[in-house]
Amino acid sequence: MSLPNCPKCQSEYTYEDADLLICPECAHEWKEGEQPAQDQSDIIKDAFGTVLTDGDAVTVIKDLKIKGSSSVVKVGTKVKNIRLLTNASDGHDIDCKIDGIGAMKLKSEFVKKA
Repeated sequence: MSLPNCPKCQSEYTYEDADLLICPECAHEWKEGEQPAQDQSDIIKDAFGTVLTDGDAVTVIKDLKIKGSSSVVKVGTKVKNIRLLTNASDGHDIDCKIDGIGAMKLKSEFVKKA
């Protein structure tokens, strides 16, 4: 019988300890047949702690100046059909299109779920 690969890092060197499977490379522990929990770093929340998902509508809660432009995204601007970016290194984790402005990225800390 072969053991499954680690669901977190895909290592093939997993081993059993009692009723748990353990990965020696990333120290992840799980029960066989258990669905892996979503990593907390992949969850994006708005300014009030509500979990956001792709396709949500959000409202801007602060005037946001646009770099390289004299335009401003005003408080209360509603943005529909957002797309979440889980690997955003600069903190801009929402990709969207704002009417009158165009495509841009927002930080989730400046929006609330509509």
